[in-house]
Amino acid sequence: MNPLQPIDIPLSLYIHMPWCVRKCPYCDFNSHAVPDGKLSLDLEQEYLQALLEDFKTQTQFAQGRKIHSVFIGGGTPSLISAQGYQWLFTQLKAVLAFEDDCEITLEANPGTVEHDPFADYLAAGINRLSIGVQSFNTEHLKKLGRIHSNDDAIAAIGLAREAGFQRINVDLMHGLPEQTLQQALQDLKLAVEHGATHISWYQLTIEPNTIFFRTQPILPVDDVLEEIQAQGEAYLTAQGFVNYEVSAWRKELPSAHNLNYWQFGDYLAIGAGAHGKVTLHDGVYRFQKTRLPKDYLAKVPAENLQFKAIAADELPFEFMMNALRLNDGVEANLYTARTGLNLDDLQDILNTLRQRQLLQDDPKRLACTAQGHVFLNSVLEAFL
Repeated sequence: MNPLQPIDIPLSLYIHMPWCVRKCPYCDFNSHAVPDGKLSLDLEQEYLQALLEDFKTQTQFAQGRKIHSVFIGGGTPSLISAQGYQWLFTQLKAVLAFEDDCEITLEANPGTVEHDPFADYLAAGINRLSIGVQSFNTEHLKKLGRIHSNDDAIAAIGLAREAGFQRINVDLMHGLPEQTLQQALQDLKLAVEHGATHISWYQLTIEPNTIFFRTQPILPVDDVLEEIQAQGEAYLTAQGFVNYEVSAWRKELPSAHNLNYWQFGDYLAIGAGAHGKVTLHDGVYRFQKTRLPKDYLAKVPAENLQFKAIAADELPFEFMMNALRLNDGVEANLYTARTGLNLDDLQDILNTLRQRQLLQDDPKRLACTAQGHVFLNSVLEAFL
């Protein structure tokens, strides 16, 4: 294994906010409902202080780097006040510098009960919003357990634009319980018409440990799902959106934070249940923080990071699982730069996949063909 050079790998930061107003029946994320749907100021301050202490324990892994991007996920991160974020960013930057053009994304829900005015978040330093709309159909929203309406969703995008946000991602799901083709396309149309500059559009999947897993809803049949996918892709393309990753469509810049994930970059991780990945000179490591908020608050900063090295024989799959999600893939030399492994060792696998027309026939790039993206799981299995 070649020595790795962490200084050449972008370093991002993931911040997990574990609370939400109500747990949705499809959600398997580390999220926990708060009493009365609102965080107390005392709990907010305690958690923000814990995040800072957590961050201090991880800066040793920066290896001379600045923070390239920040993503605040949850839960419902917009339950935290804009003032709280302003304090947090000031403290974090005093510990480790952020790049001048650092992208800072906040996940926000459309319901006004769940956030401060968007202009306050912009003033706090957040420069990209990801609004969890999921659907513009009020009946579908009820089935998904969402507490906002169609009108709330439309208003949220408009308010974000009025506040001055130039970059607004809208999260949408399709294949919802009893959803028709026309309803799925209408969701996309409303997101585009009301000003989304980036759309994360993905099919609902039923995950273990969710209410939907225990009480299965009636989902559209495969023929309808395929038609939704085909016509949805055609519509977004016609509207000038570029599909740069399996479920990501953009009219503006791609998400710098997600690109760093997909290009096998590094990311520190703070907050209950947050996952991180760091590269040291001797290998690539992952870690995870304590999951339950009360346990996290009790342990930080005393908790020791539990590191797990990604074994050399697992790295090809780990790298490809991310890189091949990108429609344009990555430059072939990134494989060695991010894993320390020699790409020549994979030539038999790569040649076979190219012969099957699943990988593009370009020795300088690692990228799937259109057919390869359809059968992405089969492509990835070749690297196991």
